[in-house]
Amino acid sequence: MLKQKAITATLWSGADIFLRQGLQFVIAVVLARLLSPEEFGTIALLYLFVGLAGAFVDSGFSAALIQRQDITLTDESTVFWFNLGTGALMAAALWLLAPWIADFYGMPILVPLTGVLALNLFVSALGSVHGTLLTKRLDFKTPMKIGAIATTVSGAAGILMAWQGYGVWALAMQTLISTSLTTLMLWAFNTWRPVHEFSLTSARRLFGFGSYLLMSGLLDVAYNRIYTLLIGKLYGVRELGFYNRADSTKQMPVGVLTGILSRVALPIFSTASGDKEKLRRGMRHALRGMMLINVPMMLGLMATAEPLVHTLFGEQWLSSVPPLQVLALAGLLWPLHVINLNVLMAQGHSRLFFKLEVVKKLVGTVLLLIGAACGVMGIAWSQVVFGVVAFGINAHYTRIHLNYSAWQQIQDFLPALLISVVMAFLVYGLGRLLPWNAGLELMAQVLTGVALFVVGCTIFRIQAYRDASEMITAQFRKKIVVEASV
Repeated sequence: MLKQKAITATLWSGADIFLRQGLQFVIAVVLARLLSPEEFGTIALLYLFVGLAGAFVDSGFSAALIQRQDITLTDESTVFWFNLGTGALMAAALWLLAPWIADFYGMPILVPLTGVLALNLFVSALGSVHGTLLTKRLDFKTPMKIGAIATTVSGAAGILMAWQGYGVWALAMQTLISTSLTTLMLWAFNTWRPVHEFSLTSARRLFGFGSYLLMSGLLDVAYNRIYTLLIGKLYGVRELGFYNRADSTKQMPVGVLTGILSRVALPIFSTASGDKEKLRRGMRHALRGMMLINVPMMLGLMATAEPLVHTLFGEQWLSSVPPLQVLALAGLLWPLHVINLNVLMAQGHSRLFFKLEVVKKLVGTVLLLIGAACGVMGIAWSQVVFGVVAFGINAHYTRIHLNYSAWQQIQDFLPALLISVVMAFLVYGLGRLLPWNAGLELMAQVLTGVALFVVGCTIFRIQAYRDASEMITAQFRKKIVVEASV
């Protein structure tokens, strides 16, 4: 029953994220051909400040609502009013900080841009609980509809503004329009409404779990977005634009997988938190399945980075190829971080979660500063080293609390990794073999890579691949039987 519920939730969540991020990626491709790296770099300068303010707005309460199984309407309303109040305070704080941010970078345009993104933060807070409750109910069909509409409309508006010559304002308004439409539709499609009640008892009870996640979230945002400050200040907005393009391109496939995991793993793992053997089986199943997809995608992205960037974004973005290849290597282990940490949260170890984040981010910051001294590529390589270190730390505590060590986890995806390495080398060699144009080279490499990986998984009987094939075959047969009976 739990497995079927997890599969259904994963499919709907995957459909939502695939559709939304697919649309966002298409829009990003069009905008990249209309706007310059400098304009993308300018808006990226604000990602650190807006991200930190956004982490304060949620305060870890969303995860607390999902993790606890005895939530009341008073609890939900308390979180809503808290998020709304914090959203207003953080928006006001960004407004006040805007002149300082602009002076720090020497760019006056950042003052009004910060104001727009501050308003976006407040609007987002209005719909945060509605979205969280849909996730808790494993209802991903509704967010899929909302996301598709909001992304399409806001993307069209951004493209129109970019085409009309509004530059960086096209990116800022695209974000605000998307958030506004999402919030409006969350209220329209979700019947939940807050009551006029704020309970200090509820706040304290939920904050006991969520406070550690808040501090962890702040550390995570600070670490993951501090590159915008370092590159923007030390190397300029053009270099930041190239690096951000590489990072966002890598995040497309990684973001889909981690998005599905982040939305499905905690509620599913939480329901099995009282049965460690059941939780361990679920974790192994999730790990094998996600790494079966992520490993060949990341290594394939490394092999095809140059023709992909040239074909999709144009020649002006080719300087983003080297950091993209390194960041793709860094993204190889990312699903493991999400799975290991969600298992800890599902078991209620939010305090341990926070301690791990402190240790990892301190190590990561040292690596990042060392890398920054070596240039933009040094920052990219620091992400690779950090990924390995962070996996070792996370898996150490999974071994303690679930008897599932780092080596056992590696063994579960090692066959897929070996097949993917061979596939990536052959695909890269194919691109160097003949004088293709970029589009034909990319098409040939992708088709060859998929074929090689499928053949390899079939020959060596990879368990996760067999499970996926059997599930797809069973669903197809079920559909045939239903259609035949009609």
